[in-house]
Amino acid sequence: MTKNMGTLDRGARVVAAIVLAVLYFTGVVEGTLGIVVLVIAAVFVLTSAVSFCPLYAPLGLSTKKKD
Repeated sequence: MTKNMGTLDRGARVVAAIVLAVLYFTGVVEGTLGIVVLVIAAVFVLTSAVSFCPLYAPLGLSTKKKD
């Protein structure tokens, strides 16, 4: 699994995950939609941690700077 996410991309995903988590835990988003939002936030954090986005791979995309 080669890394395909740059620093800015990873940071944006973490910020988005925090925003989604805050929306859920403050009760703005609840029910089934709330669970979906939490799953998306978890995926954002996980992909940021490993610097790999599975959606980028088949499309040949990369936000990582070339070596």
